[in-house]
Amino acid sequence: MILKSLSLVNFKNYEEAVLEPNSNVNCFIGENGQGKTNVLDAIYYLAFCKSFFNPIDSQNIRHDQSFFVIQGTFVRSKKDENYFCGIKKGQKKQFKRNKKEYEKLSEHIGRIPLVMISPADSFLITDGSESRRKFVDGVIAQFNKSYLDNLLNYQRALSQRNALLKSFAENRNFDADSLAIWNEKLITFGEPIHRERHNFLEEFIPLFQKHYKKITENAENVNLKYSSAMNEKNLQELLEEFLGKDQALRYTTQGIHKDDLTFEIDKYPLKKFGSQGQQKSFVIALKFAQFEFIRLKKGTMPLLLLDDIFDKLDSKRVEAIIEMVSTDDFGQIFITDTNMERIKPILKKIKKAYQLFDVIEGGVQNHE
Repeated sequence: MILKSLSLVNFKNYEEAVLEPNSNVNCFIGENGQGKTNVLDAIYYLAFCKSFFNPIDSQNIRHDQSFFVIQGTFVRSKKDENYFCGIKKGQKKQFKRNKKEYEKLSEHIGRIPLVMISPADSFLITDGSESRRKFVDGVIAQFNKSYLDNLLNYQRALSQRNALLKSFAENRNFDADSLAIWNEKLITFGEPIHRERHNFLEEFIPLFQKHYKKITENAENVNLKYSSAMNEKNLQELLEEFLGKDQALRYTTQGIHKDDLTFEIDKYPLKKFGSQGQQKSFVIALKFAQFEFIRLKKGTMPLLLLDDIFDKLDSKRVEAIIEMVSTDDFGQIFITDTNMERIKPILKKIKKAYQLFDVIEGGVQNHE
């Protein structure tokens, strides 16, 4: 999969921009706040129908404007595919492939395989369990459509069950038959999600450990553990056992929406015991494992977006990353950096054709 051209209108700080990337490595150089990361975010938008950084579409519209448009032409199996994303305040999001609008945005997920690595990924360690569930769900959804459908249906059933629990408390009544309907739906959609997450991690963890060793030269032992009450009991048993608690709290306390992914380094919690360097290496290894997993599952090369990741990484880790992306296992790469003197030697070591772009105040031009 190759991005052949990208055009932006009123996206974030861009009034208008058009660029034709190199099919190998592209690097956007500019000071902070000039808009280089916004280029990567526009590419991410075309893959996932949303921003990597700000999920509220209207807040990605350029100041004092009412809409934005992102268009991209990708090449798959030597054929062009055109994608259009349009956001207008107060209106439904438009997303089209080859001029045909999707009936559901979920139909698009997985069409443009892509992995983004950014300093913002630290939220996987620092934030609550929802961010780690979203990471797992995001990887699986890129190759498994039924998983995404189950996830959306589970969320709808969960909202309905929670509304019913709240209604029971407010009206001081209880309707077992009504509750049973939503219990059944949670079980129908939740059980396969739990199985798929478990199966995914069995395949994913060895890839992650391999990439961590490459980045750190076998420095520590790392692991991921799937934490779920459903590892011990099925969802039917859990919903019955915790019904009293659910009624008291007015929401559903058991299910796949409470799962978590535990990060460990030498058998200790990474968040508490990992150094800043170890935490960065851990997250980068997660993302490189995500890249390899998607490549193996889909049989196509994802786009790789590296947003300002070389800043504050020691030379050994930088060298390890360069060595990894220099192989034929990686296709088109997009990099941002603030420092031309730092990035030029890195690009030369990658040993692939590259294009430099200067980014100044929402303008992008080829570096001379």
